[in-house]
Amino acid sequence: MTANPSSITLSTDEIQQFILFIRNTKVMIDAHLAILYGVQTRVLIQAVKRNIDRFPPDFMFQLTNDEFQVLRSQIVISNRGGRRHLPYVFTEQGVAMLSSVLHSKQAIQVNIEIMRTFVRLRQLTESHKELRQKLQLLEKKYDKQFKVVFEAIHQLMMPSVPSKKHPIGFHPWENGKNDK
Repeated sequence: MTANPSSITLSTDEIQQFILFIRNTKVMIDAHLAILYGVQTRVLIQAVKRNIDRFPPDFMFQLTNDEFQVLRSQIVISNRGGRRHLPYVFTEQGVAMLSSVLHSKQAIQVNIEIMRTFVRLRQLTESHKELRQKLQLLEKKYDKQFKVVFEAIHQLMMPSVPSKKHPIGFHPWENGKNDK
């Protein structure tokens, strides 16, 4: 993220790293939004609480202790200092509503980029579904002739699994020799 006093420039990748999947919903955590908006987390939460009617449960919710522990282990949130309360997370609609309670030019600019990122993610998800449906139709039509091709395409669409790493250095047992 490039912070420039006159304008904020965010890439989709920079914003995407802050979008989490909790309770089957894409959300952003209050602390991450505070960083993007250039305010302290407590200031963001105070603004939300002063306008709580604008944030129904489908716009914002507070994490449970279990959810927070999982989140803490996934994104390495420090156990020291900082939080006295469980974090709040905001759905796409909640993030959009934040621009109406945070009245700065930076908040507006950041909000626009976050909304664009959510839209791009939704478009990617949709195009992936459409591609899968088209592939299934082709499989039915050309079932036996192109079975190998379809299997290869399915393998390419699967998420990659990290390979088992081998220790670095020379290991005589790899060549079938064992000098004892």
